[in-house]
Amino acid sequence: MAAAARAGLLKPQLEALYPRVGELPFDSERKRMSTVHALEAAHALEAPQAAEAASALPPAVRSWIDRTGAQRLAFTKGAVDSLLEVSTAVWTDRGPEPLGEDRRRSIMELNDRLAAEGIRVLGLAVRTLQGSPEADAQSPGGLSPEELETELVFVGMTGMLDPLRPEVKQAVETCRRAGIRPVMITGDHPLIARSIARELGISGADKPMTGAELARLPVGELAARVREVSVFARVAPEHKLKIVDALQENGQVVAMTGDGVNDAPALKSADIGVAMGITGTDVSKEASDMVLQDDNFATILAAVEEGRVIFDNILRFVRYIISANCAEILVMLVAPLLGLPLPLYPVQILWMNLVTDGLPALALGVEPGEPDVMSRRPRKPKAPILTRDTGLHILWVGLLMAALALAAGVLPYRLAERLPEWRTMLFTTLVFSQLTLALGERSNLQSLFRLGLLSNRPMLWAVGGTFALQLAVIYAPFLRGFFKTVPLQPLQLGICAALSLAMVAALEVAKAIRRSRGGLGPGSGTEQPPG
Repeated sequence: MAAAARAGLLKPQLEALYPRVGELPFDSERKRMSTVHALEAAHALEAPQAAEAASALPPAVRSWIDRTGAQRLAFTKGAVDSLLEVSTAVWTDRGPEPLGEDRRRSIMELNDRLAAEGIRVLGLAVRTLQGSPEADAQSPGGLSPEELETELVFVGMTGMLDPLRPEVKQAVETCRRAGIRPVMITGDHPLIARSIARELGISGADKPMTGAELARLPVGELAARVREVSVFARVAPEHKLKIVDALQENGQVVAMTGDGVNDAPALKSADIGVAMGITGTDVSKEASDMVLQDDNFATILAAVEEGRVIFDNILRFVRYIISANCAEILVMLVAPLLGLPLPLYPVQILWMNLVTDGLPALALGVEPGEPDVMSRRPRKPKAPILTRDTGLHILWVGLLMAALALAAGVLPYRLAERLPEWRTMLFTTLVFSQLTLALGERSNLQSLFRLGLLSNRPMLWAVGGTFALQLAVIYAPFLRGFFKTVPLQPLQLGICAALSLAMVAALEVAKAIRRSRGGLGPGSGTEQPPG
């Protein structure tokens, strides 16, 4: 419309002089759209208005209309190759002339050259129609697509450059690092698809597959081809569904984006259907699992990253809770076997479950994502949260924590038979060890000192608050009687703190070993091929 205005053809004026009386909507099979416009309104004007109407069209066009005695004009736009199939003439400065093979070849060469530069090319054609009593706003001249879109006069082409958003190329690169394989499915010309795919860095951009080639492949062979082909051009809606099904047959988890009514079947079939919130139709939104409010591909990557961070935090939470409870169980089981008295009272166990399994555990749920979160390969969808490596981690952490707690009380118990002090030191060491465990579980690979205490302020407040509450249980007179504790001497409290810090040291050593072995993040051991 802007290009027409620059040429002196104003849309409001043309619509008033040549009103639309019907249209054939765009169809992905035809790859064309047609509109029919009446000429009676312009013919019925008085002399000054008639002159204005005549000036709205170039002289050669007016001469052609007058010569044919047309009452209506039909305009068709669509893919150039699609228009050439139904065109018999080409517009020149002298008016319509026969469209020979040389001219067809010249038009297609120009179309391919523009497409190879990433320019979307729209072909334009026109034909005259005689008046038809059946014509109304719902029926374009009373003609079917086969009758209307035939013997067209090919007018020309317009090239439209739809530049990629700056963040899209980076998003595609992030996809590849994260083990997510981007696949382009478009109705555009294969050369356009190849040019855009190259610019984006999509693998296999030199070998796009067309919808016609795809349609000829049996299902089994298509499943093999989609492992290699990442660019599909000139595809129909049913082809999108076949591609999704073939990828799923290979065991891939498929996220499909789309915005049109024809995309609904593929969006529904995909593991995750993603519709466009701005340009998307209601049908595509209903068929999808997720709607992008900004129509930005990079937002999908933000959602993937957020999902990975959430999973990591769930795993941290689970490992922390089970490790801490494992230590408590081991203390209660091992102490009698060693000939020791009951190590903890029920109220003390309840206190630990309240304070250490509460605030610090919740703070792990808001831990920021690790730097490598988008550099890992995807997890297998059916992989368990508690893997063998996670189970071993929980076991040795629980054993170490239980051993530290029991060691804290051995000295006063053996030398002086002071059971209240023994229980209080054991109780306090367990609480302090669980606090240091929460700090250590913030990352499976990164050192706590590299992460920094301030990178998760809720954790800092949770640990500090729980530490203060534990001191209150030891030293506040009205709480000591309830929790059956006794005040600890500074040396005894220092022993509890030192033993709990041994928990951090052990975790740091374990992280260093994992890093030396090239270990991955919290989801290690559950990766799948890129999908």
